[in-house]
Amino acid sequence: MRARIPAVAFAALLLSGCSLVPDFIRPAAPVPAGWPEGPAYQKPPETADATTADTIGWEDFFADRRLRQTIALSLVGNRDLRVAALNVASAEAQFRVQRGAILPDFGGTGSLNATRTPVAASSFAALIPGAGGTGSTAGLNTRTWSAGVGFTSYEIDLFGRVRSLTAQAFQQYLGYAETRRSTQLSLVSQVANAWLTVAADQELLDLTRSTLANQEDAYRLTKAGFDGGTSTALALRQAQTSVETAKANLAQYTRQLAQDLNALHLLVGQPVPDSLLPTSRLEANLLPARIPAGLSSALLLRRPDVLAAEHNLLAANANIGAARAAFFPSLSLTANYGSASSGLNRLFQAGSSAWTFAPAINIPIFNGGINQANLDYAKLQRDTNVAQYEKAIQTAFREVADALAARGTYDEQIAAQSRLVEAYADAYRLALLRFRSGLDTYQAPLDSQRSLFNAQQALITLRLARLQNLVTLYKTLGGGWSQQTMAAALPR
Repeated sequence: MRARIPAVAFAALLLSGCSLVPDFIRPAAPVPAGWPEGPAYQKPPETADATTADTIGWEDFFADRRLRQTIALSLVGNRDLRVAALNVASAEAQFRVQRGAILPDFGGTGSLNATRTPVAASSFAALIPGAGGTGSTAGLNTRTWSAGVGFTSYEIDLFGRVRSLTAQAFQQYLGYAETRRSTQLSLVSQVANAWLTVAADQELLDLTRSTLANQEDAYRLTKAGFDGGTSTALALRQAQTSVETAKANLAQYTRQLAQDLNALHLLVGQPVPDSLLPTSRLEANLLPARIPAGLSSALLLRRPDVLAAEHNLLAANANIGAARAAFFPSLSLTANYGSASSGLNRLFQAGSSAWTFAPAINIPIFNGGINQANLDYAKLQRDTNVAQYEKAIQTAFREVADALAARGTYDEQIAAQSRLVEAYADAYRLALLRFRSGLDTYQAPLDSQRSLFNAQQALITLRLARLQNLVTLYKTLGGGWSQQTMAAALPR
C-alpha cells in the first residue's frame, strides 16, 4: 500500500495537468470616466438615483399598452432574434462537444476473426504427415471471438491544451449569449421607433388632409369670385396650385405610411393587428421624460455588445494556452479489458480474460515552424480582439453621448418650433382676412399657408425625433433587457 501511494499521487498530477493560458487583464476603457458636458447636455441632478437604464425592463419603460403588445409579438415572431437564439444553442452544443474531450471515451467492443490458412503454408506443416506436398488441399480454419470495454487514444491533458480549447468554446458560447441579448435590445428599440414612425405618418397624413380641405374651400371661394368678376385669373391659378400641392403631399404621406407599416410588419414577423397600431397623435407622455444615465461611463461595460466583445477576447486568450501546449510532449492512452476465445460458448469461461494497455508519447522536435506560427497567430488574434473590445466601448460612448446631446436640445428646439407654428398660423389668418377684404392678392395667404404647413410638418418630425432619441438613449445605456421575455424567442 505504501508503494502504491506515490504512484496514485503521480497519476493524479498527470490528470490535473497545468495551464499555459496567459493571465487575463481587462483592458482599460479608452473613454472618459464621465459623460460629456457643455451647452448641448443637460446637467445631471445633484442626487443621482441608484436606478440606471439597464435595470429597467422594456415592459416598464413603454407606457402605451399597444406598443408593449407589439414589442411582445416581435420577440416571438422576429426571425433575426430567432437566428440569434439558435446561434446560442449551437454554440452551447459545440461547447459540450469540446468539454467531452476532457474525459476518456469508454466503449464496448465485440468481434469475430475467422481465417483459413493452407496447411502447407502454416507453421504446423512439418508436424502433419503429407501436409507439405504440393498437391495438398488441406487447410487450417480458426475462429477467435472477443469482447471487451476500453478507450482509445485518450489524451492526458498534461499542459492544459484540451482545457484551454474547452475554455475557448465556453467563452464563445457566452459571447453568442450576449449577442442574443444585444439583438433583443436592438429589436425592442427598432420596433418602438417603427411604431412611433407610423404614429407620426398618421399625424402627417391627417395634417395634409386638413390642409387639403382648407385649400379646396379657398379654391371654391376664389372660383366663385372669379365667376362673379371679383377675383382674377391669377388668384384662381394660385389657389389651384395650393390644392394640387396638397394632393401631391397627400399621395406622398399615404405611400410613406404604407411603406412604414410594411417595415413594422417585417420587424414584428407578422402583420400587426389594427388594434395595436397607434391611433392618436404623438404625445410626450408615451415615454419617460427622464432616463437615468448614471454618473459614470463604466455603465457601458454592462452593455451586451461590450460583454460579447469581452467574451471573444477571453476566448482568444484561452486559445493562446492551447497554442503554447503544442510545444510540449503529449501523452495518450489506449486500454482495453475483456475476454477472447476460439469458441463463442467459451468466451466468458475462466482463463479467457485478455487486456491491452498502450500508452504513447509524442515529443515535438521539428515541424517546420508550424507551432510557432500557430502561437503567433493566436497572439495576433488576441490583440485584434483587444482592439475590437476597445472599439466597442468607444462606439457605445459615442452613441450615448450623441443621444444625451439630442436629449438636451430637442426640448428647446420643439418649444421654439411650436412658437413658430403659432406665429405662422396667426400670419396665415391675417393674410387670409386681408385677401377676403380685397386689401391684398392671394399670393400673401398662399405663402403664409405654405410656411404654416412646412412648420407644422417640422414640428411633427421634431416630436418624433425626440421620442425616438429617448428610445435610442434607453437602448444605448443597455436598457430594454427583460429576463421574463428571453424564453419567448428561444427555439422550441
